[in-house]
Amino acid sequence: MSPGAAVRGALALLRRHAGRVYAVSLAVTLVNTVPDVLRQLLVVDDPSVGHALLSDVVGFTTGLVAQLWLTGALSGLPADGRVRPRGALGRGTATALRAVRTSPAAVLAGVVLGGAVSALVTIPPSVAALGVDGVVGPLDAPSAAAFTVATVSDVVASALTLPFLALVLVLVAGSTRHFAGKGGG
Repeated sequence: MSPGAAVRGALALLRRHAGRVYAVSLAVTLVNTVPDVLRQLLVVDDPSVGHALLSDVVGFTTGLVAQLWLTGALSGLPADGRVRPRGALGRGTATALRAVRTSPAAVLAGVVLGGAVSALVTIPPSVAALGVDGVVGPLDAPSAAAFTVATVSDVVASALTLPFLALVLVLVAGSTRHFAGKGGG
């Protein structure tokens, strides 16, 4: 599948199933926000580069798990419009791996476009609340209001962009069937 076809297909599915897709995405994002906020709070006054990198690794890992779970949960959407939470992480992992093997360019297009939208939603309010140094460097000790603004912008960005990439992966992988042992509804 070409990158353009994957992007157009994902956007069409998002329009057709927006309510259901964004509700599931928001739920996944809110669950992922708990470890995301905790990891930030653990290094809020810590200037150590090692701890900041460890915090970023934890954030990337929890975000990846959320992305894979949502991908698996939405894998049946093109075929029958259903969201399937049971076995979603396994299905999502298999779908993502298949998509990367099938069309790395289409997956890259989904990542870049989703990342661009995420940056547009996240960076301006985060810079306004935390300042450039607070966004780029160590978090130091931001006010509760500034931290809340940055966190809410992250939640909004994730809830908006996770389903887009999930559907790009699903379409590229051709994942409308159940994987062995991972089916169910």
